[in-house]
Amino acid sequence: MTDTLTRDIVAKLWSLCHILRDDGVTYNEYVTELTFLLFLKMMQETGREARIPNGYGWDALAKREGLEQLEYYRRLLLDLGDTKKTQDQTILAIFADANTKLRKPANLKALTSAIDKLDWFSAREEGLGNLYEGLLEKNAAEKKSGAGQYFTPRPLIDCLVRLMQPQPGEKIQDPAAGTGGFLVAADHDIKQRTDDLFTLNENQAFFQRHLAYTGAELVPDAHRLCLMNLMLHGIESRVSCADTLSPDGESLGKADLILTNPPFGTKKGGGRPNRADFSITNETSNKQLAFVEHIVRALKRGGRAAVVVPDNVLFEDNTGRRLRTWLMELCDLHTILRLPTGIFYAQGVKTNVLFLTRGQTDKANTQAIWVYDLRANMPAFGKTRPLTTADFAAFEAAFGADPHGKAARTDEGETGRFRCFTREQIKARNDNLDIAWLRDESEDIEERLTEPEDIAAAIMGHLRAALEEIEGLTEEIEATAETAAPSA
Repeated sequence: MTDTLTRDIVAKLWSLCHILRDDGVTYNEYVTELTFLLFLKMMQETGREARIPNGYGWDALAKREGLEQLEYYRRLLLDLGDTKKTQDQTILAIFADANTKLRKPANLKALTSAIDKLDWFSAREEGLGNLYEGLLEKNAAEKKSGAGQYFTPRPLIDCLVRLMQPQPGEKIQDPAAGTGGFLVAADHDIKQRTDDLFTLNENQAFFQRHLAYTGAELVPDAHRLCLMNLMLHGIESRVSCADTLSPDGESLGKADLILTNPPFGTKKGGGRPNRADFSITNETSNKQLAFVEHIVRALKRGGRAAVVVPDNVLFEDNTGRRLRTWLMELCDLHTILRLPTGIFYAQGVKTNVLFLTRGQTDKANTQAIWVYDLRANMPAFGKTRPLTTADFAAFEAAFGADPHGKAARTDEGETGRFRCFTREQIKARNDNLDIAWLRDESEDIEERLTEPEDIAAAIMGHLRAALEEIEGLTEEIEATAETAAPSA
C-alpha cells in the first residue's frame, strides 16, 4: 500500500474496530462484518446494485435507525445467503451462512454513518479493490486478529509474480487461495501489460475476467474475503470453498501457472489426503507435502509454479524424501529461495520458495538447482522493519528474465548468496534440499526483536517447528511398526 489516500481511508475503517470491541466483536470478525457492509456500499458506488435481489441495497440499510436497522440487517444477511431468494452465485457465496456479531443498534449505525462519510469519489479513482486489499493487509499485520495465516506479504507476492510473468490466456491457479492475493496480483500484472485488457479481443478479455483464475480456500471466512477481493478487482472467476486435499482438488483442473502459499502443519484431526490420484503423500497428514504433490499433478506440461514451503519440506525423510525425488524427476526444480525469518505475520517458521517447471517427460527433468540464500545475515523483520520490494531486488536480478529459470546466471561461490548445485551433488545429500553455506551472524535474531508481538511470533514459530518434528517422528515410528507387524 503506497497510496496515501488509500492508507488514510483504511486507517479510518480500521479505527472503527475500537467502537465494536465492547460489543464482543473480535478483530477477525470485525473485518468479516465490515466485508458485508462494504460490499453493499461498493455495489452502490460501482453501479452494480441490480445484482442484489429483493431491493436490498446500501441506502435501504443506511437510512434506517435503531433496532429496526439491526433487524433489517440481520434479515438482509439471511436472504442474500439463501438459495431460494438469491440467484447470483458470487453474492450467494459471499453471504453463505452469514450472520452479524453486532448486538447494539448504535454500533451498526456508527459503522454505516462512518462508511457513508468516507471520500468515495477519491476511493473510486484509486480503485475500490486496492482499498479493500489494504484493509485485509491491515488486518493481517494486526497479530491480535490471527489473520496472518491467510495473508502472504505483498512484496513477496509481487516478486513471485514478476518472476513468473503471467500471460493473457493462461490458466492460473492458487489451490490455497487465502484472501486471493496471488490471483489479484497476477491479474494486475496482466492488466498493466494489456492496457486494462483493452489490447485483447472480446473473447480473450472475457476469458481473463471469467475463466483465467481458479482456486480453492478451505476456511469459510477467508473464502468470503477472497471472493469480495476478486470481485472488487474485476475478477469474476470462481474460487471454491473446498479442501484441495480432498477429491474436490482434482476438479481445479490443469494450470499453466500455480502461485501459492499453502497452509503449514498437519491435516485436521491427523487425517490424510483423500485423493485418488495421490500416490506419494497419501499416507501422510503433513499438509504442505500433500500440497506439493497437488501442484506437480495440476501443472500442465511446460507449466510453471512458485510455491512457499517451510523448511521441513526440504529435509524431511521418508515421505518428504520420496516426494522430492519424484518432483525432481517430473519437474525442473531450477531455483530455491531461502526466505528471511519473521516475514509472516502470524508465524515465525522458516520458509522457502520453490520455483519449478513441469517437464515434457517424466524423467530426469532436474539437472541442477540454484539456491539463493536471503536468510543469512538479514535484518530482524517484524513490525519495526517490514519486508519491502527492495529486499528482493538482488534476488530478482540474479534469477534473470526467464520465468523457467534459464537465463544466464552466475555462481557467486561460498561467500555469495547464489550458488548452483548439480543433481549429482543433491543425490549425494540423499536429496536433502535444506542447503546453507553462509555463516549466519544473525542466529540470535530473536534477541534483536523489539516488539513483544514479534518476539511472541518467533517463539510460537519454534514451538510449531518442534511440534512438527515430533509429529513427523511419530509418523515414522507408526509406519515402521506397521511394516514390521506380522500379517494375520
